[in-house]
Amino acid sequence: MRHKKLFVNLLFAAVILLAAGALFLLRGAGRDRDAPLQARLIYGDGNASLDLPLDADGVYDVDTGYLTVHVEIRDGAARFIDSPCPDHVCEGYGWLTLEDQTATCLPARAVLTIVPAA
Repeated sequence: MRHKKLFVNLLFAAVILLAAGALFLLRGAGRDRDAPLQARLIYGDGNASLDLPLDADGVYDVDTGYLTVHVEIRDGAARFIDSPCPDHVCEGYGWLTLEDQTATCLPARAVLTIVPAA
């Protein structure tokens, strides 16, 4: 009886791992890896969004309704800078360059993510 439970548990774990591997492979199959990326800032209670091209350097000041966040774009990367929040955790995420990398400023209710350009 004990061996049967072990076998069922191992079989279940194998099925879950295979499903996770298949989803991981399928996730990137439909996307062109050479497609340009952009930074997307989602902010405020209404989840407003602002898409920022990574190929144009600049600093963007965005009033989130709570605080004004400052996002810098330089050399194909994005980051929070000069945060007005008390702990500056969002600045600690550093430069975001890869798809799905994310930085969050909780006091400002702002999320900065690298996404494929539309």
